[in-house]
Amino acid sequence: MEPVKIGIIGTGNISDWYLRGAARSNLIKVKAIADIRLDVARAKAETFGTQAVTVEDLLADPEIEIVMNLTLPMVHAEVSRRILEAGKHVYVEKPITATFAEAGPILKLAREKGLRIGGAPDTFLGGAHQAARGLVDAGAIGRPVGGAVTFMTRSSAHRYANPTFFIFKQGGGPMLDMGAYYITQLINIMGPVKRVTAVSTNGIPRREVIEGPLKGSVIDVEVPTFHNGAIQFANGANVAISLSWEVHRHRRSHTEIYGTEGSLTMTDPNFFGGTPQITRGNGDWTDIDTSAYAFGKPNRVMDDGRSEGDYRMIGVVDMAMAIRNNRPHRANGDMCMHVLEVLEGFERSSNEGRHIEIATPCERPAAVPKGTDEEVFTV
Repeated sequence: MEPVKIGIIGTGNISDWYLRGAARSNLIKVKAIADIRLDVARAKAETFGTQAVTVEDLLADPEIEIVMNLTLPMVHAEVSRRILEAGKHVYVEKPITATFAEAGPILKLAREKGLRIGGAPDTFLGGAHQAARGLVDAGAIGRPVGGAVTFMTRSSAHRYANPTFFIFKQGGGPMLDMGAYYITQLINIMGPVKRVTAVSTNGIPRREVIEGPLKGSVIDVEVPTFHNGAIQFANGANVAISLSWEVHRHRRSHTEIYGTEGSLTMTDPNFFGGTPQITRGNGDWTDIDTSAYAFGKPNRVMDDGRSEGDYRMIGVVDMAMAIRNNRPHRANGDMCMHVLEVLEGFERSSNEGRHIEIATPCERPAAVPKGTDEEVFTV
């Protein structure tokens, strides 16, 4: 099978992760990358063995079937619209659009043109998360009735050369920046969300940048940076969620699922691997064997020395194979839009003092078959 040819618009830091993933793939090939800063695109292309072109030339290339939209969130909607108007499928870095209101017209345009939209995160396709899902589907913990999610750090301002937008301004904050990983992971396990409720606060209204070229600069915080909420899923499960950039340290797990017959603790949904654990009844915690599933083995050494499984791009691979085989792709636009409605729902709930009903349709994506490489997507 000839690889499906991919184009990428946007050459920020996240593009390196996707380009490394593409280089490992036999099923897709990045033909060209584009950016409004053509010199940056050329440097990136030289590093990763592809070609740099203008956005116009990339969209006009008849060989490119899927275009990845890795631009800043505030222009996701406009860039995706241009890609669809050019007759190409779209895969978008999270969020699918900067606001939930922008997402509907983009999905409507894709349907009208018979094109597909996919989007990050694709981490739920990783071996650790699919192995955990397999046990839930097999009834190992009985019927899921509840759970708890935690992502709490002091802040991630030090990660970015200019953290203002990503972290503390409108369109940013811990819920919109990190919440998609957790909500998508939960949908993979339990299906769509019915309603959410939350208290969202801003306990530290001014922040100092702690690393990078803007170190020492003070940022006025415009968004909530501590969310405590609850999610009711369509299957009835009730899950607590805490996301914050105001916590130095804590001892809470990333994600726990509680069932009628046992409990499950899952690994960091920002990555693909790790070792989830299960307990049946009141028994001891035991490791879950993830070796039968692809995309879980450590392949990246992090700044702190630990090894993680980083397989970003497999959502695009799955989308490409879904196009070839005329089946639904897993990291799809309907789920991305559903996730964004949920994420915005927490702040709405806090501001309006009420539960927020989630209206967008979303089907639980198909499980990834057992296997050891990306050929699992060809079936």
